[in-house]
Amino acid sequence: MNAPEKPDSRGGSGERKHPWRDNIEAITMAIIMAVMLKYFVVEAYKIPTGSMQPTLMGNTETQIFDRILVDKFSFHYRDPKRFEVVVFKYPLDVSKNFIKRIAGVGPEELKVENGDLWRRADGSEPWSILRRPRPVQESVWKPLHPGEPGSKSWKVLAGAEGWQAASDTITARGSGSVRFPQSGLITDQYRDGYPLSIRDKIVRRVGSAAHMVGDLRVSGEVRALAGCESFSVQLREGDRRYSFHLPGPAAAPDARPSIRFERSTALRGGPNGVVELPEAWRLPAGRSITFAAQNLDDMLALELDGEVALELEVPPATDQSSFLFLHVEGEGADLADVQVARDIYYISDNRKISRWKIPAGHYVMLGDNTQDSSDSREWTWRSYDLPGTGVVRGNLRLNEENPHTVKGLPGGPEVWFRDEWGERHHWKAADARQLDDTEAPLVPRRLITGRAVVVFWPLKWNLGLWRLRWIR
Repeated sequence: MNAPEKPDSRGGSGERKHPWRDNIEAITMAIIMAVMLKYFVVEAYKIPTGSMQPTLMGNTETQIFDRILVDKFSFHYRDPKRFEVVVFKYPLDVSKNFIKRIAGVGPEELKVENGDLWRRADGSEPWSILRRPRPVQESVWKPLHPGEPGSKSWKVLAGAEGWQAASDTITARGSGSVRFPQSGLITDQYRDGYPLSIRDKIVRRVGSAAHMVGDLRVSGEVRALAGCESFSVQLREGDRRYSFHLPGPAAAPDARPSIRFERSTALRGGPNGVVELPEAWRLPAGRSITFAAQNLDDMLALELDGEVALELEVPPATDQSSFLFLHVEGEGADLADVQVARDIYYISDNRKISRWKIPAGHYVMLGDNTQDSSDSREWTWRSYDLPGTGVVRGNLRLNEENPHTVKGLPGGPEVWFRDEWGERHHWKAADARQLDDTEAPLVPRRLITGRAVVVFWPLKWNLGLWRLRWIR
């Protein structure tokens, strides 16, 4: 039988304790765990700029700067995927972290044309349009908020005397139509997609409304009256008419929902198409049905109660001048929560088409705010041959941001330049030789550090805004 331990002088038993050493060990382990978490598992970032707005917001006008969590663990075991939002070391200045959406994944060729993304494996294959997964697309639709302050409104057309349209609610009595917008066409307005509570605070207009947007979505709820014969959405894109037709309670018993694609009769022999639901279906009288009709990446889709009921692929359109109608035949219907949204329109400065050949292990990155994003479309090396140093290169930024020339000095102008490692150089302008600028659109796999997962802040009570959301 073992004898009991003899209490020490402090009233305890066993080995002498050293609280200071225990605290140091605990603090050391906490620091090690924090560093491990930051560099290998998860890290928080603040979004400083608007290149991913409104998906991610960083804006001095509204003082809204999203805080996000970045998953750094997953990419230790798999490669990044197309359309993921990722954090990476900026190839032209690796001291900086950038966040963009992956658009191109090598090996492949990628191009931007008429606002859309296209890919092919190589020059032996035809181009195919890139379509985002549905969760990604739902996060990048830009609501246009018809009828709200600062937005274009519905126009009730002649002959619809019993109709009223305000904001997201339309009361239709008798046959008639409404048009959006009231006049003109739908374009890529800079403020599209911002919450209404902050939209008027956005004063920048970089490239606003420079392009007509054909990729549109209309959604809402429709409650048909008993004598309603049909409810339909018509999207116009150039000379095309995309009609989404829902039979009403007063339609023939064998009526079916349909999507119809028609070209102007002036273009004789132009392609047409129609698709119908296989079985008869009509709107129920007095009960609300959610609907959505969209033209996206040359695919027409009709959704009923959250499910895709019909799809119809159409040829690419070069003329994307767009507007839309909502039409009711018969006794009438009530429309609620009506929303109009447009897709991202990808642009590349003043060029209508941009193309990249992407080697294996490299990526092309684009910002969701394509009017105001420093991304693969514009990244350019600026290089100088410096006596005694050799060639230094860094990111060419216009408006004297990098390089920056200081004039009026006694010894002549001096150049200040930040290189690819984030280091500063300066020299007398006459002492260095500028080399040819070269495009640098690619991000190597090794520079991608994590995947943006969730926005967890800010919370703006005064604006009714809480930026809590998954990042798709």
